[in-house]
Amino acid sequence: MTQETVKQNSSSSIGGKVRDYMALIKFSLSFMVVFSAVISYLIALDSWYWLGAVEFFIAGMLVTGSANAVNQIVEKDTDALMKRTAKRPIPSGRMTAAEGWAFAIITLSVGLIMLATFFNILSAAVALVSWFIYAFMYTPLKKVSSMAVLLGAVPGALPCLIGWAAGADNLGIGGWVLFAIQFFWQFPHFWAIAWISHKDYSTAGFKLLPSTEGPGKFSAIQSIVYSLVLIPIGILPYLAKISGMMSLWIIFAANLFMVWQSIRLYREMEAKAARRVMFSSYIYLPVVYLAMLADKL
Repeated sequence: MTQETVKQNSSSSIGGKVRDYMALIKFSLSFMVVFSAVISYLIALDSWYWLGAVEFFIAGMLVTGSANAVNQIVEKDTDALMKRTAKRPIPSGRMTAAEGWAFAIITLSVGLIMLATFFNILSAAVALVSWFIYAFMYTPLKKVSSMAVLLGAVPGALPCLIGWAAGADNLGIGGWVLFAIQFFWQFPHFWAIAWISHKDYSTAGFKLLPSTEGPGKFSAIQSIVYSLVLIPIGILPYLAKISGMMSLWIIFAANLFMVWQSIRLYREMEAKAARRVMFSSYIYLPVVYLAMLADKL
């Protein structure tokens, strides 16, 4: 083997390991979660501190990535049964569970230390609670009951409260308003994903749709209901004085858009319509949070 071949194999091995760790933390999902936490942090601040936003983003990615790593360790056997997850590093055998645990413990520890050191103990404590609920309560409950989605929405929304705690050093009304938006947003978002991947999830024994019958009118109605709930909740940032009139109207329009997509799902009852709900929800979150941040600016 030539020296050049050795270098190429080494480079390929390093690149593959990096890709595996990116998959282990579910980078795209983690980024979206931490994005909402960072925006919440910036909204909570009285004056801008962009270096703090970078530090908070890194700490958030470490804690969130750790939770996602534990999720994959716990679900390694069921992940191996599903087409969409079988190629993840642990179920595919490219990474051992022990390596995953070591990574999860180290990233969690560093992330919590950063939050406690650069920000406050409160934000680190809420982050630890969120990590525990997601990793050890929501994850195993997915095989037991569809109530897992309700429980999972708590750690899914707590990043907003973590961001608020880091910026304001309290768990004030503003943080709870942001928590409420993200909490209720998750239901149409996650049910759309569960609708699209119902066959895969059923194979693994996951119970994630609100109806035992799977994709159907009841699940679509629930998506409409929770989208409608977002409309009055969207007024709260204005009432709590964490944003102004401009973002109020943008949030209202975004909420109507979500309701309409959920209604289309009820009318069409197809995976294509569920996919529209899913992608609409991906767009919804950055539009709403950036609107509130722009209003504060």
